[in-house]
Amino acid sequence: MITIKKSANSKWSGDIKTGKGSISTQSGALNNQPYGFNTRFEDKPGSNPEELVAAAHSACFSMALSLALGEAGFTADNIDTKAVVSLDEVDDGFAVTHIALEVNAKIADIANEQFQALCEQTKKGCPISKLMNAEISLTANLL
Repeated sequence: MITIKKSANSKWSGDIKTGKGSISTQSGALNNQPYGFNTRFEDKPGSNPEELVAAAHSACFSMALSLALGEAGFTADNIDTKAVVSLDEVDDGFAVTHIALEVNAKIADIANEQFQALCEQTKKGCPISKLMNAEISLTANLL
């Protein structure tokens, strides 16, 4: 069995509305990328958790679809996936209530019916899709 671990780190200081944070990833793709209330709720420049989930889901789906296509004997010329994460106010705060995936792909010699079936299979089997039901462990250290 293979286990791959990747990490990201976020820092925050201040209160929720005027505080500021930064996000960094193990790979360095993000290095102290700013985020805050204004980038999450007021459309100011910078990142936010929902955008990062959307990026992860769209990337994972595209890769997983490439795998499914290959297993079916196809190679995509192009797979372009967009993920839209909906963050809604609910009774007990906020929750991600929906992720809409939209994929546009150019694949030679595949029937639409087979493409649709492979996309549905991929939606269910993509590791980030499965994440939405994953166990979450927590270690909390008060310094």
